[in-house]
Amino acid sequence: MSILLFILLLVLFIINVPIAVALGLSTVIIVFLTGSIELSTLPHRMFTTLDSFPLLAAPFFILAGKIMEHGGISDKIVEFASSLVGHFRGGLAHVSIVACMFFAALSGSAVATTAAVGALMIPSMVKVGYSREFSASVQAAGGTTGVIIPPSVPMVMFAVSAGVSVSDLFIAGIIPGIFVGVSLMVWVYIYSLKNNIKSDEKFEFKRTVRNGLSSFLAILMPLIILGGIYSGIFTPTEASVIAVVYGFVIGKFVYKKITSAIMKKILLDTVVVVSTLSVIIASASFFGFYITIERLPHEIASIISEFNLHPFVVMLVVIIFLLIVGMFIDEISAIIILTPILLPIVTAVGIDPVHFGVLMIINLAIGLLTPPVGLSLFVASKVGNVLPEKMIRPVLPFILIMVLDVVLLYLLPQLSVGVVKFFS
Repeated sequence: MSILLFILLLVLFIINVPIAVALGLSTVIIVFLTGSIELSTLPHRMFTTLDSFPLLAAPFFILAGKIMEHGGISDKIVEFASSLVGHFRGGLAHVSIVACMFFAALSGSAVATTAAVGALMIPSMVKVGYSREFSASVQAAGGTTGVIIPPSVPMVMFAVSAGVSVSDLFIAGIIPGIFVGVSLMVWVYIYSLKNNIKSDEKFEFKRTVRNGLSSFLAILMPLIILGGIYSGIFTPTEASVIAVVYGFVIGKFVYKKITSAIMKKILLDTVVVVSTLSVIIASASFFGFYITIERLPHEIASIISEFNLHPFVVMLVVIIFLLIVGMFIDEISAIIILTPILLPIVTAVGIDPVHFGVLMIINLAIGLLTPPVGLSLFVASKVGNVLPEKMIRPVLPFILIMVLDVVLLYLLPQLSVGVVKFFS
């Protein structure tokens, strides 16, 4: 019946039924037909899943990201990033990616990172001679670091789904997130050499210090959040609340960008996102509960173990599978649906759950650049005023680089779980 469940779920996806409805409806139909679980357990299961203290971190980090997006913090970050890397060959494209990396450590969202930084950087890049398609593609690729560099909402989702520590996942994602950002900058440098793109800026120490001091309060936020978590001063959930309060104080009273009207928009946008996310999580919990009761993940893991495949081969298959899934399902939904299925498979061949969590998030982040879902791609195209289909060619090298990053990070677990063990 598990096969029938997935067939039914696929049919519902194809006819464009919303993910939350498709997950709940397909499971209810199968449970009704088999009678394997009492239907009365559905609402209780959904409620108990949402009644989770670690899960509270997600809506607060989403709210914090919205505050950062509208609080004037992106302006300061772009100025600081420009003084750091603006003098490199292909300067503004480097600035765009570095600014995304800084903003990622504040927002936890790829869409917020792409929109906030892109609104400033895409027009600037076009003005100095970059094509509009390449400018938007750089921004879309840089924006994916929003879900890779902690704090990250998808990391919270994976931690809750997999039963691993949010703190461990955050610390494991720091170096891989920087690794991905730097690898994107490598392609920008190569592209700039091929197209003879130079920078007119020069490195000025005084300007860097001045911009650093100007953006110090914004940059201080991830240090407070991550430092507080790792030192044991507060939990990730408490850190998410601190992020909201800190972001509001800086945006309202220091940068003075948050007005009553903007705050109303921030709260409304947050409620819409969190409500949608909560319904998906609740529906997916019943779906995950059913396949766990049917022992589907364990059966798949047993079949794979019988073939005695090398862990690299198993992980390569999983990477390809996640690349395909990421093209059609948004990252958070994919994490909620697939974690209960894939985690037993990868752990059966010796892959650490935290390590897999980082790899899965980066892998699915590539889906942010690929149609038909491709949220970062479409946000960047909208901000950059360019058709998404015209971005496919310039964004393709970034996609290939990120695929290579996933493989390299799998082969170098010291960059993720090695760091966790060092601090534990």
